[in-house]
Amino acid sequence: MPLPNGSAELPARRSRGGLPELEAASGVRKGLNLAYPLLPENVPSGDSMARLHLIRHARPAAGWGEHADPGLDVTGQRQAEEASRTLARALERVPIYTSPLRRCRETARPLERLWLRSAAVFEPVAELPSPPLPLQARQQWLRQVMSGTWRDLNDLAPAGSPDYLAWRQTLLDSLERLPHDCVVFSHFIAINVAVGAALSREDVVCFRPDYASITCVEAENGGLRLVDLGRQADTTILARG
Repeated sequence: MPLPNGSAELPARRSRGGLPELEAASGVRKGLNLAYPLLPENVPSGDSMARLHLIRHARPAAGWGEHADPGLDVTGQRQAEEASRTLARALERVPIYTSPLRRCRETARPLERLWLRSAAVFEPVAELPSPPLPLQARQQWLRQVMSGTWRDLNDLAPAGSPDYLAWRQTLLDSLERLPHDCVVFSHFIAINVAVGAALSREDVVCFRPDYASITCVEAENGGLRLVDLGRQADTTILARG
């Protein structure tokens, strides 16, 4: 049944009381040159089922490549408030994780206030790293690779780019190792990585999550299972509209 803000009703609430917060230390995986939190060695992996609510950030004040780290515009601030109310109605108070980028941190802020809980910065769910190209060339490259597979994206990346297959695998490994139900504020491509893995698809873009939409997957048996696909709209990471 649709909720008042137009989003779909979340899957039924589950009780997972007593689960501790994940305290992650910072580290760097060799070969990626990307900092990310390393999960503690004693955290179980693949033995229990965790439900991950993946929220795309609300509408930013600038599109991909137009600003290094934009916050939310006025519409995005309203979307963030609506998403937080939807989550608070449907879920118990669970850990909150967020991309380090400002548009995700600002989208998480209303839920932090409602739950009186700070969001932990979770580096693996940040936006797709940019290749070393000028702005216009970078946008043209992304338009080209978004219609292909991850192998295409990696093969077409200009010299000096990150290893995008390794970036994708780091993201999946990090999500699959989360030991408890949680809310994760992330990005268009990163959420597509999770959905693609759940559907066993190699496409860079499997669906188009709308701003502040909520997609739900479960981490179980060392993989991801799709529970609920978030609201979609004709938006990408290239433009605000």
